[in-house]
Amino acid sequence: MENKIKWMKYAFSEAEKAHGNDEVPIGSVIIKDEKIIGRGYNQVESLIDCTAHSEVIAITSASNYLNNWRLNGCSLYVTKEPCVMCYGAIVNARITNLYFGVSDKEKGFRTVVNENKLFYSKHLKLVESGIMKNECKGIIKDFFIKKRKNSNNSSE
Repeated sequence: MENKIKWMKYAFSEAEKAHGNDEVPIGSVIIKDEKIIGRGYNQVESLIDCTAHSEVIAITSASNYLNNWRLNGCSLYVTKEPCVMCYGAIVNARITNLYFGVSDKEKGFRTVVNENKLFYSKHLKLVESGIMKNECKGIIKDFFIKKRKNSNNSSE
């Protein structure tokens, strides 16, 4: 569990970058052989791109680092449960392990993919949630509280 927390702290640091840029604070890192080879944070608003999720950016970063789109043997740490689009990218990139902080019962991939059949991909071997759950939930909650507060103040 120590290493999982270590790597999730790096993902959380990416989420803080998103928060600082007024983006939904979700961050990701990709690990191979105990080294970060890819990182990303949400940039949907700044890039004006609905696919600029932290996971997709981290996958692109890792693929560029390895000069290979196949990320076999890699682990992805992300602060929030990936959406269906990102889950598809994770499976297509052949990532081996997926660790995330907080679950998303509305938009997370497990709302669409039957939890009992998560491992239909021959490459994705492990999915684990709850790593730094409180911190990951807290930064997202804080972001939306501030957004609502600013929205209410601007409408007065």
